Amino acid sequence: MGIIIGIDVGISTTKIVGLRDGRVSAPIRITAADPVTSLYGAFGKYLHDNNIKLSDVQHVMLTGVGAAYVQNDVYGVSTTKTDEFIADGLGARYESGLERAMVVSMGTGTSFVMCEGDNMRHIGGIGIGGGTLQGLSRIMLNTSDIKQVSALAMQGDIKHINLLIGDISAHPLPGLPMEATASIFARAQNDASKEDIACGIISMVLQSIGSAAVLAAQGIDCRDMVLIGNLSLLPQCKDIFPALEKLYDVRFHIPKYSQFCTAIGAALAYGRK
Repeated sequence: MGIIIGIDVGISTTKIVGLRDGRVSAPIRITAADPVTSLYGAFGKYLHDNNIKLSDVQHVMLTGVGAAYVQNDVYGVSTTKTDEFIADGLGARYESGLERAMVVSMGTGTSFVMCEGDNMRHIGGIGIGGGTLQGLSRIMLNTSDIKQVSALAMQGDIKHINLLIGDISAHPLPGLPMEATASIFARAQNDASKEDIACGIISMVLQSIGSAAVLAAQGIDCRDMVLIGNLSLLPQCKDIFPALEKLYDVRFHIPKYSQFCTAIGAALAYGRK
């Protein structure tokens, strides 16, 4: 059996993985000026880097918003498209090993997909995600480089930006510890450092996503949530989501290939009715 290629085509970023005998191999990510250039660049690089012949590729599966720009077979290889929410669910289930969980796909915005065995359904989302982080950083820090913003944030102090429960109450409130956030950016001053601002922006985006996910999951009686997408790689996730777990008695899972889950799910969708 040949290799099934799964490709998650964004507007400027494409993620690609190969699936052979049910095993994922060498996922990569390529950024270009447009989705078609990004797609073909990623495909060519993947074949070259892994010494794979075009004849070894059995099928190509596309997903993502950029897939709409591709109308023909990729390099003459039989090509099919699959729904992005299905790909999210299949990839998250494969990588996490969970049969029942809510997938939190943190892209430009954030979508919530409920995965129950082979049943995947989109249950909602919010317009906060990587695009929010980049836009606010562009306005407030003069950069949209998420790696740079994350590095700045590691040196910042969230207590200089957010108002905590301990700042407004002498005692913990029912279900709310003293270190819980009372109001985001409420303590920010006009002379706040870039490090503190970066810390505040990332904290706001991740907390908002996590809180919205918890509320969405309560409506479907689910306590397991799988975080996928580029934002799941931010080091701040290691502090923010465990705090939300403790606060709401839920479990956030970040799989090994969290940023490539949608591409993995696209490959897994091959042959699926």
